[in-house]
Amino acid sequence: MYPSDMEIAREAKLLPITAIAKECGIAEEDLMPYGRYKAKVDIALLERLKEKEDGHLILVSAMSPTPLGEGKSTLTIGLSQALCQLGEKAIAALREPSMGPNFGLKGGAAGGGYAQVMPMDEINLHFTGDFHAITTAHNLLAAAIDNHLYHGNALCIDPDRIVWRRVLDMNDRALRDVVIGLGGKTNGVTRQTGFDITVASEIMAIVCLVESLDELKMALADILIGYTYDQQPIFAKDLHVHGAMAAILKDAIHPNLVQTLENTPALVHGGPFANIAHGCNSLLATKMALKLGDYVITEAGFGADLGAEKFFDIKCRKGGLMPSLVVLVATIRALKYHGGIEKVHLQEPNLSAIEAGFANLSHHLSIIAKFHVPVVVAINHFASDTDEEIAYLIELCQQVGVEAVVSHVWEKGGKGGLDLAHVVLEMVKKPILAGAPQFQPLYDVATPLVKRIETLCREIYHAKDVVFTDEAQKQLVRLMRNGWDDKPLCMAKTPYSFSDDAKKIGDVRDFTMTIREIRPSLGAGFIVLIAGDIMTMPGLPTHPNAERVTLDEIGQIEGLF
Repeated sequence: MYPSDMEIAREAKLLPITAIAKECGIAEEDLMPYGRYKAKVDIALLERLKEKEDGHLILVSAMSPTPLGEGKSTLTIGLSQALCQLGEKAIAALREPSMGPNFGLKGGAAGGGYAQVMPMDEINLHFTGDFHAITTAHNLLAAAIDNHLYHGNALCIDPDRIVWRRVLDMNDRALRDVVIGLGGKTNGVTRQTGFDITVASEIMAIVCLVESLDELKMALADILIGYTYDQQPIFAKDLHVHGAMAAILKDAIHPNLVQTLENTPALVHGGPFANIAHGCNSLLATKMALKLGDYVITEAGFGADLGAEKFFDIKCRKGGLMPSLVVLVATIRALKYHGGIEKVHLQEPNLSAIEAGFANLSHHLSIIAKFHVPVVVAINHFASDTDEEIAYLIELCQQVGVEAVVSHVWEKGGKGGLDLAHVVLEMVKKPILAGAPQFQPLYDVATPLVKRIETLCREIYHAKDVVFTDEAQKQLVRLMRNGWDDKPLCMAKTPYSFSDDAKKIGDVRDFTMTIREIRPSLGAGFIVLIAGDIMTMPGLPTHPNAERVTLDEIGQIEGLF
């Protein structure tokens, strides 16, 4: 019986964060400690390191997820530990966990087993307060909107056309749709609105995509909040609160430095969800890691369709990043699941189900190939996996020209990832052949918007047709009329299927993708496409993890994981 993640974390021998910073080459004047084991790193460091050559950027992605989880964050952390064991200078660059999943069902994003970032409990809860700052800045703008309505509405904002909702870093389905301003005139204008989870906030996306304080202020100013009675757009700058919002975020913009269980450095910063936002850690943290390390291992949420595609088309495009390699995570149980096997039977050996489920993994491999980035499959090992099943999956990968390596990082930490680390180093160092295609985004933002949407849905998801609801059609016209259609696309849909129906698992093809809504995120610089019934405020399950979390007699957290 293995100890819990929390029990493993308590046994960790951590170094002072000043020692981790010194190992990375971070000077004392660039470090802002938050206690003994975590700190922020001043973004001014990037200017001082601008002449230093970037390290190699390695993206960890995955096949379509299952309710069981495939261990992408664990693999990212474990691979960084393994590379350091081989004497390489490696840094992990991860997202911050949201408290919504922590107290819900899915769990945090701090890794697991012997591949965790530390201090795990603090990272999974309040950490350095970044999410609180983003929540507050977002809700300040919401308060300013309703205050403007109350004091005469000089801008003629139409209360029925306000698109800026409030946010909370918690799963709370009761807040999806609410009526505010009840109780008389002194309580403001009565109108219908709602809440999203903080990780769906455009401000979260902005913090993760800007590269300076000046750019932060400009991006906040450009946030679309709604329309006037004659349908003219209104922005945050029209309410003159974007400066105050930036002030709230003055510390949150700086990346957070922590360490793994094996004292490998990790920059953990930002946390937009991939099913409703772009799903990557901050561009600032990634660029900082590329200057500090020779190998940077980062991850993008969910599968290659929702995660890697956005990493390439949004984050790499915005930051001019050049990925060296993709590590695509697969599990035997996920292959069985996508091969049509019920959860209760996933631990039973079944080669035919693995063969059927391989179509899903193959689809994700084809997505990576469209961006001309080398790929290796990492098989996250579980105790129920048989040697025969592992060997068969490796053979299936070889048949499509892709190497597959078994990873034991959950069980053994960096030692369990040494085989994968050797292959990663070999592939990254392989010289690029003359004339070979180089990394490039899927589409050009100058291409007409509808054609880009069709390209995304057909090339990435293998949809046969794309249809727009009447509301989405109106939003398309508005986008083009206002000249907002020249931005990357950000698909918001279920992560469990290539289609917009979560029940259609495996390798779904030739379906109709329905775009229900189109939201311009002008501050973040992308266009959100909402497909199917995806929610921007999750709910709690029947028995949420919050029922198991408590404090022991000496104040230590119990039941987190």
